[in-house]
Amino acid sequence: NFDVGPWPRLKLFGAMAAPASSNSLQFASLYVGDLHPEVSEATLYEAFSQAGTVASCRVCRDNVTRKSLGYGYVNFGSVQEAERALEMLNYMSIKGKPCRVMWSQRDPERRKNTASNVFVKGLDPTIDNKALHDTFSIFGNILSCKVSTDDNGKSKGYGFVHYEKEEAAKEAILKVNGMKIADSTVFVGPFIKREERDDTINETFTNLYVRNMPPSWDDAKVAEIFSDFGEVSSSV
Repeated sequence: NFDVGPWPRLKLFGAMAAPASSNSLQFASLYVGDLHPEVSEATLYEAFSQAGTVASCRVCRDNVTRKSLGYGYVNFGSVQEAERALEMLNYMSIKGKPCRVMWSQRDPERRKNTASNVFVKGLDPTIDNKALHDTFSIFGNILSCKVSTDDNGKSKGYGFVHYEKEEAAKEAILKVNGMKIADSTVFVGPFIKREERDDTINETFTNLYVRNMPPSWDDAKVAEIFSDFGEVSSSV
């Protein structure tokens, strides 16, 4: 059930864990996401024991149905073992599904920080998490990297890269925006939260595209129709 070959499929990446009673355990907790529905605690234990001593592991489940929520946590006995898991099990497939893993991040303030997040769109359908990570890792340490997919696992053509440092994100935007990845030219820019993105649209969006207009309409007719909603500065 596990694949750790030359092109492993389990993506692991880092962020700070919650403070523990011992500093040696502070960074030894891993978050494992995108889990196959049939992955259990025993499956996680077996998979991650390849890297070291697993102190505990848990698959998060629905309180009522007890079905897996698709993510869980693995705690190692030391930071070194957790780091080894990142190196050994990167992109490993568990029960045929590639999983996305990161250092457990329970600091709400750090999760809210989007300054080092990058949004990538226009991705070629062949680009998966690993390919996206390989492309952007040259600019700095990546905490998380994900290509958005539909329910069938098909790429939606966009993804996100979260760097450890804001400087790395800025360099990635500068160097990769407008470049080709595989056969597609990509847009790379700062990640903007949905609520902030909506505010930006409300402030700056003034153009409309209109199609299926009657053939008899000319520029004057278009301006006449839409002037009921506000001043029309131009129409073509």
